[in-house]
Amino acid sequence: MSHFSEVDFQHMQRALSLAELGSHSTWPNPRVGCVIAHGSQVVGEGWHRRAGGPHAEVFALRQAGALARGATAYVTLEPCSHVGRTGACHQALIEAGVRKVVIAHEDPFKQVNGQGIAQLRAAGIEVNIGLCKEAARELNRGFLSSVQHRRPWVQLKMGMSLDGRTALGNGASKWITSPRAREDVQYWRARSAAILTGSGTVLADDPSLTVRQLASPEAIAPLRVILDSQRRVPTCARVFDQQAPSLHVIHEDSRREAHDNEDILRLGGDSSGLDLVALMRHLSDRGMHDMMVEAGPTLAGNLLRAGLVDELLLYVAPRLLGDLARPLLHLPAFESLGDTLDFTLYEVIQIGPDLRLRLRPVQSASTA
Repeated sequence: MSHFSEVDFQHMQRALSLAELGSHSTWPNPRVGCVIAHGSQVVGEGWHRRAGGPHAEVFALRQAGALARGATAYVTLEPCSHVGRTGACHQALIEAGVRKVVIAHEDPFKQVNGQGIAQLRAAGIEVNIGLCKEAARELNRGFLSSVQHRRPWVQLKMGMSLDGRTALGNGASKWITSPRAREDVQYWRARSAAILTGSGTVLADDPSLTVRQLASPEAIAPLRVILDSQRRVPTCARVFDQQAPSLHVIHEDSRREAHDNEDILRLGGDSSGLDLVALMRHLSDRGMHDMMVEAGPTLAGNLLRAGLVDELLLYVAPRLLGDLARPLLHLPAFESLGDTLDFTLYEVIQIGPDLRLRLRPVQSASTA
């Protein structure tokens, strides 16, 4: 394993911070940051802002100019080695005359997948890999999930009381969590390429599922995905307004024709619902690498049973709602502890009076 100095760590941490700036705008591309330095002196910085635009290395090399020669480039993801809408970044680094490239994480995309590293080394450039690898993986968890598993990285958001309920059964109250918690949800929505919900939630609450304020002019509004196997959702619902794009997912046997500017996906399914695996494959192929789910207990339970949830984003309000309130999930009864769905607590933070928990399935906690 390569030895990394404190200066190396500082530069890669900065590159990761730069990559984070593209969290709302880069999909379907990964989030990437780059720092070019001579020792502790930074001569160039950049991050990928939006698909189709220059990559992080190009921005950093432009800033560095002639000072890139003999420098070290710190990149959060393996430089691309193919020509798409932009040039190959490995070639730009070679032509700029950098001496060394430090990479946090390899790029498994089939058109890169080690080729960028190999060609840098073939050009006589020293390449070291693995500095802050887990942080880089976390930053691009959705992109990596799509490339490796052909499905988005799925975050299931839920709010509940201390006794595991989501709302009073008589509909007397809409929110059980605080305004601070609801504001926090906006942060996670903004980082998502798509937001998934079911027809029951739309009919009960008529949500807009938009981000109240996008982070920058370059930010991309998440695609709203509405599962509606029985075609119950009217086209006048707020999820179909012009504030953000929407995808209406219906059963393949439906004879319904699309209205003007309506995006419809037809899927197969059975009595339990539409084919969720096929849905994930479709969204992944469209470049929707990070998906947030805001749904009722049935769809949430179906996703969990299908093993399609990578993280629970759970807001816990310090109140009791009682037995007549709606349950958090609809799941079949488990016969033994060996059959249960187990999670690892990844993070816990107090948001106003509520707790925000992030939990990940035990079977994928080591690779999430």
